[in-house]
Amino acid sequence: MTPARGGGPRFARPDLAVVKVGSSSLRGEDGQLDRAQVAAVAEQLVAAQDAGTRLVLVSSGAVAAGMGLIGLERRPVDLPTLQACAALGQGVLIHEYQRVLSRHGRAAAQILLSQDDFVRRGHYLNARTTLRRLLELGTLPVINENDAVATEELSYGDNDYLAALVASMLDAQLLVLLSDVDGLYDGDPRTSPEAALVDRVDDVDALDEASIGGVGSYVGSGGMRTKVGSARVAVRSAAHAVVANARRPDVLGDVLAGEHVGTWFVAQPQRLEARRLWIGFALRTHGQVQVNEGAVHALRVGGASLLSVGVVGTVGEFAAGDAVEVVDADGRAVARGLTNYSAGDLQRIAGRSTADAAETFGSGFAREVIHRDDLVVF
Repeated sequence: MTPARGGGPRFARPDLAVVKVGSSSLRGEDGQLDRAQVAAVAEQLVAAQDAGTRLVLVSSGAVAAGMGLIGLERRPVDLPTLQACAALGQGVLIHEYQRVLSRHGRAAAQILLSQDDFVRRGHYLNARTTLRRLLELGTLPVINENDAVATEELSYGDNDYLAALVASMLDAQLLVLLSDVDGLYDGDPRTSPEAALVDRVDDVDALDEASIGGVGSYVGSGGMRTKVGSARVAVRSAAHAVVANARRPDVLGDVLAGEHVGTWFVAQPQRLEARRLWIGFALRTHGQVQVNEGAVHALRVGGASLLSVGVVGTVGEFAAGDAVEVVDADGRAVARGLTNYSAGDLQRIAGRSTADAAETFGSGFAREVIHRDDLVVF
């Protein structure tokens, strides 16, 4: 991490950027949707397009807008009310963007996506084709999660991960996460006056997860951890990522110009294939596979498949083919992957060599627990 600032532009102006703005950045103190703030964001989007950058907007705020319509002051905790607020607020939100864009002869195209649209190959290809055509037509795609009918997506990080997956889908060069914070700090600025804003993160995997703040404001469901996680997806897609304050004047223009605003997560030179991104970040996990220290070393250093000899136990119920999280003895995430065994079968062969498992239980147990092609190591 690099607290210091200065020097030339961080990166060349991107041809295509995905911009995400969070709920807390679009809600006013009165509990209503902050229309002036939505208008300010929209004006910056138009200016960015005029400067030559194609944009896709991933906008939260539908739930917050719906809350304002029915007088709720705090984000509901039950799913039916959350979905009702999303249904009420989605039209209001897109109307506010379109109201500004229309003055500039631009059009907004509303698209609602869910995690499944990144997991199901047909959905993924259709969504990508539609988004590319909308960009060719000079429109501004405005994406939100399909909260009104989703079940788990409303806790998916306030659209942070969705935005990162969209950036990967479209081969964008930059992901901009606009929030109610200035960026990532090297301490907690609420309790530590000497905490400094981090200008640059070269290796997002080297960050101490325990020191990163969790849930954000009560309006949204995201926090700095989800933003760091989203940045991890972006940089593995060979895209830069920047976390910055949405209410900073002309923040988007400065970020796109490579100015030292917010925290910059530097793109990795090698792009992780889309399938691995789905496995590592889009699929919902159904349980955990606990492994020993030898297995952790084999996965992280040796690039190996996960074998039954390194398995200590399982947590939760899962079936063969499900996505699972691989954790070490302290419960820290090591990897995610698609398991070849159910939880019950894996418990039977845990600690055994592959040859021993096959000899004892039959040839169906001669496979790896997770093949390296179906594994994403953190």
